[in-house]
Amino acid sequence: MSTSAELDRRRLRDGAPATFRALPYDHPVSQDLIGRVQQEYVQRYGGPDEAVVDPAEFLPPHGLFLVAEVDGVPAGCGAWRAIDADVAEIKRVYVEPGFRRRGLAQEIVAWLERSAAAAGHREIVLNTGDRQPEALALYAELGYRPVPGYGIYACSPGAVFLGKRPAADGGEE
Repeated sequence: MSTSAELDRRRLRDGAPATFRALPYDHPVSQDLIGRVQQEYVQRYGGPDEAVVDPAEFLPPHGLFLVAEVDGVPAGCGAWRAIDADVAEIKRVYVEPGFRRRGLAQEIVAWLERSAAAAGHREIVLNTGDRQPEALALYAELGYRPVPGYGIYACSPGAVFLGKRPAADGGEE
């Protein structure tokens, strides 16, 4: 993935090195991971996420698509896009099954929160679903609380809308 800027290296709970890179949403590695996210939605909900996504929404400074590699292997991703000057929406948080339960999702979300806060967003929102208990537990652990529904799933049964106000340094206010 030499076409992108390396953002950071971290160690996961098990000591494995993880590298985080920003890539365009339409980059082949990004698209492969997005396809895996969508397949997860198909398995859990019977269809892919139907929210309209323009790859340009995830380009800095108005958004970011983040890929996490563990030992050089694409292991997860996440993104944010600006909803307005104050609010950013997190999308496409995903960790490959073989890399789960190692702290990678927490690291991805922390990167997204810091990046969105650095871009001036004072609130972060996201939409998940009631058939993703792992995601619900993760977001609760990270301080996300219920917010009003928005977008095409605003009134959908099973849709869960969460948000928080990150501090400028990426911590919760």
